[in-house]
Amino acid sequence: MSKIRVLVVDDSALFRRMVTEELSADPALEVVGTAANGKIALTKLSQVKPDVVLLDVEMPELDGLATLREIRKKDPRLPVIMFSALTERGATETLEALSLGATEYFTKPAATGGLGDSLRIIRDELIPEIKAICGSRVQLAPPGLHRSAGLTPPSTRRPGAGPSGAFAALPARVDVVAVAASTGGPSALTTLFAGLPADLAVPVLIVQHMPPVFTGLLAQRLSAQNPLPIAEGLADEPLAPGRAWLAPGDYHMGVERNATGVKLVIERSAQENSCRPAADVLFRSVARVYGPNVLAVVLTGMGQDGLRGCEAVKAAGGQVVVQDEATSVVWGMPGFVARAGLADKVLPLALIAPEIVRRLRAGREAR
Repeated sequence: MSKIRVLVVDDSALFRRMVTEELSADPALEVVGTAANGKIALTKLSQVKPDVVLLDVEMPELDGLATLREIRKKDPRLPVIMFSALTERGATETLEALSLGATEYFTKPAATGGLGDSLRIIRDELIPEIKAICGSRVQLAPPGLHRSAGLTPPSTRRPGAGPSGAFAALPARVDVVAVAASTGGPSALTTLFAGLPADLAVPVLIVQHMPPVFTGLLAQRLSAQNPLPIAEGLADEPLAPGRAWLAPGDYHMGVERNATGVKLVIERSAQENSCRPAADVLFRSVARVYGPNVLAVVLTGMGQDGLRGCEAVKAAGGQVVVQDEATSVVWGMPGFVARAGLADKVLPLALIAPEIVRRLRAGREAR
């Protein structure tokens, strides 16, 4: 099987060498070129024909955003992973890159972590990301499979599921929508929320795998671009219809019912599926508080976060909708749920917002 061809673009010679050595040590990858800035990278594209470009945001001559614009003019589909710093500026530029068509982003290891930590992050995080995005060229064991004992085999369907995995049941009232996303998620969330009305009759809770700083800026960006108000979640904030909350980076988000209604719970218990925030935490929480009146939505993402949570949602009588493989950057999270027979519907991204609105309406009319 041919290797995944990688072009590494970064103005730091040390970082280029470090990334190149780690990637080249993997038998599935081949670094076919490096470049110190965007101008050099653009001249090399046609020469080395990469399968994926790793592109730094901040560079002299031609920075990452300008380079990405030029790449997208030449090839709208070439996977581009942005390198960014874990700073507010880096997060702002990264979100701009994602809106311009970057496939995903990767936060550079902090210099304070030392060489060993940097190499581990490249090996354990960047390389699986590259393989997942270019997965049609490499057969991978699903990320995280070894970490979850007793995982339902992907081919196994739950009793009661039809041949397509859809559950034929009377529509239940929906009182909350819970959304999970990872790789490719920021762009998918933009599409999803563009289709949701400002007067949505229920609250929306979102887990997007992102570090601190990034989540707050993503919430602001989504809120500015879409009808529904979206904010980063705050502890003890009461839920209300027609609003959405995004789990803050490095914190789990859930819900709790009290005498006056339902409020957000923000906490830092252990990671799940190597994630914090984790979709499983949110989904279990809403299933516990709202019972059958939950609609869980799983969008594009690497790994299996959300699978156990969807099991809890279905066990409580709730509904699950997932994004299809064709429109997902990585069909990991939604794919695990679909193959386990837990999805009521598997849909292209563009049809998920209308499906949410339809299910809300059907639930109200069934009462």
